[in-house]
Amino acid sequence: MCYLGTPGGQVTNKELIHTMPQANRFSLPALLALTTLPALVVGAGLWFLGDLAPQCQINETSRLPAPNDTFDLVVFSRNCGGTTPANAQAALVPMGETMPEDAASFVSVGQATDFAAAWTADGEIALSLPPGAKIYRNDDHVAGVTVRYR
Repeated sequence: MCYLGTPGGQVTNKELIHTMPQANRFSLPALLALTTLPALVVGAGLWFLGDLAPQCQINETSRLPAPNDTFDLVVFSRNCGGTTPANAQAALVPMGETMPEDAASFVSVGQATDFAAAWTADGEIALSLPPGAKIYRNDDHVAGVTVRYR
């Protein structure tokens, strides 16, 4: 009986091999080219588009070293172009290091101010928020340090 249930000869594996189409195999160099070239094109495109994004400038207002010399308390403003409103921010950075462009601030307000920033004797940060300013962020702790707002 054959495969379809009708009387006839048995189909052998040898006959199946000759009737099935052969799979196309890519050579290793062709496979590498087909995977690497699109990745390079996408990477170059992202790099180019990244250069089109506006770069922010950080203007440090003050830098105060921590009493235990682990961090610098940096008060700064971030300017990312003509539409950036006045702002003031504060962040902790490792002692003596430059302020990175993408530094995360623990306090941010929509007004220019110096926060009257200070370290207290017990290693806390004391900041004064300007009255009436729009507050975007004001964390109570940063990197294990307590922040007190006056």
